[in-house]
Amino acid sequence: MAEIILRNRLKKEAIDVTSAGLMAMVDQPAAALAIKLLDERGLDATIHQARQITTEIAQSAELILVMEQWQKQKLERNIPQIKGRVFRLGHWQNLDIVDPYRHDREVFEQSLTTIEKGINNWIEKL
Repeated sequence: MAEIILRNRLKKEAIDVTSAGLMAMVDQPAAALAIKLLDERGLDATIHQARQITTEIAQSAELILVMEQWQKQKLERNIPQIKGRVFRLGHWQNLDIVDPYRHDREVFEQSLTTIEKGINNWIEKL
């Protein structure tokens, strides 16, 4: 969800937005609830296909946004060259964002609201 929203918010900028996960189910589409909630906001997530983050992807990124602190720690431990470029999406609010995968609509909506707040804060900084 974060990738789709951030890409939409930055579409007029020369900033490339992509996503990759630590535990992504490679080549799978976004969760049906994510697609529905984003569609309700006029955003199309049907083109999303999950992929795993690789050293190459991480090293080529200027900024890496993760949802939870453990993800930041794992990435920096596994790919030390990216230290200083990995932040939580909720960095400016000092919070983690719950992964809503396999949860109900309420959890998806809560995560989406927090993602949007995090993106708004990052956009101000970018």
